[in-house]
Amino acid sequence: MLKQSIAAVLAAALAIPALAVGEGDIAALRGELRRIQEQYEARIQALESRLEKAERGMVEAERAANAAKAEAGADSRPAGENAFNPAMSAILSGTYGRLSEDPARYAITGFIPPGNATPGIRGASLKETELLFSANIDPYLRGNLLLAVDESDAVSVEEAYGQTLGLGHGLTLKAGRFFSGIGYLNEQHPHTRDFVDAPLVQRAFLGDNYGDDGVQLKWIAPTDMLVELGAELGRGRNLPGGSRMKNGNGATALFARMGGDLGNSHSYRVGLSTLRTATGAAGLNGNDVDLLGRAVVNNFAGDTRIWGVDFVWKYAPRGNAIQTALQLQGEYFRRKQDGQLTYDADGALALTNTDGYASDQSGWYLQGVYRFAPRWRAGLRHDRLNGGTVTIGASNLANVQTFQYDPRRSSAMLDYSPSEFSRIRLQFSRDESRQGAVDSQWFVQYVYSLGSHGAHKY
Repeated sequence: MLKQSIAAVLAAALAIPALAVGEGDIAALRGELRRIQEQYEARIQALESRLEKAERGMVEAERAANAAKAEAGADSRPAGENAFNPAMSAILSGTYGRLSEDPARYAITGFIPPGNATPGIRGASLKETELLFSANIDPYLRGNLLLAVDESDAVSVEEAYGQTLGLGHGLTLKAGRFFSGIGYLNEQHPHTRDFVDAPLVQRAFLGDNYGDDGVQLKWIAPTDMLVELGAELGRGRNLPGGSRMKNGNGATALFARMGGDLGNSHSYRVGLSTLRTATGAAGLNGNDVDLLGRAVVNNFAGDTRIWGVDFVWKYAPRGNAIQTALQLQGEYFRRKQDGQLTYDADGALALTNTDGYASDQSGWYLQGVYRFAPRWRAGLRHDRLNGGTVTIGASNLANVQTFQYDPRRSSAMLDYSPSEFSRIRLQFSRDESRQGAVDSQWFVQYVYSLGSHGAHKY
């Protein structure tokens, strides 16, 4: 309305010829302009008053919200049934395997204990099924529970921990049962991997995924590039350790990582890690072959130290990994053992004997995965273990065999993802883990994700 009035006044002023303007006309124009100015000032004052009231309302609402948060923090119990609403998901996975060698006789030659040395099962099998529950416990903690059902229908707790929220200063504390942060692949659950199975070095030294009961403290530096330091104290309940049934921690792990972007298309991460653990008198059993070629179960009990280095490099044109992308990754681990070796631990040969044992062994893998179309990927991986040096006690020299052999394996895979919730994979591996045997392994795998599932790590 005001704009129309101003336009009318200007039109009238322009319509009056300069010579025909009288004192009455000028007075009328001035009066109209004064009236319009007063209307504008009144409207401005009204708007300023409304703005002031709105600002006061926001301040009062913020104070009320802070008071409610403080009250909730004082009593973290849910106010009702809907207050507890965790994110839930399930991962379904299965394979069809065709192996030229009997999986029941599979072993990684020269490595005691052998870790998770099972390559797979002939025919169709249901692989690990995961059930994940996660939610904020209160304003300070978040909880995660992951249950795993293996192919034999056994249910286990893979992870169950609480993690701090907003601890400040780049610190995060985790307590409970969790996969260790050592290396790159260890923290990843099987369904997130780029191949059907884990590399040989992971399986031999860390048993697929090394997890423990304990605490973890991580610190991320306030810098543009990633700088992360972490430390863990655990019971040492799993391979390469074993519960000692004693007070105090049985395992210590340390790791450091750094990474960042290189331009718009490249990113990287490198890491160093170490793990020290021990087994009790019960030790860890592993299948082996003695000097006479007989199948035998040997047992190691003692201290184990592992050092590792890992790297990941990713390429995606201008940061868009949907159309095409390339990822290279690799890890190297070195393991030292010092303790006691029991030959024929199960007494099957009635020749049980215990003496000293020490080893210095290593292993690595290198893999590359290329996304050549939005839903298609192809990958290659090569694994190798180094038998290193093994020292056996004098009384077992006539029983326990030392091998000058380096297990190895090469794998190729092709997978198709109809969506972000499903994947179908074909893989072939030439496995030479056991001396004197070449195992040709074919796998078809499916992985399906149901429900709310968080993003995976870099």
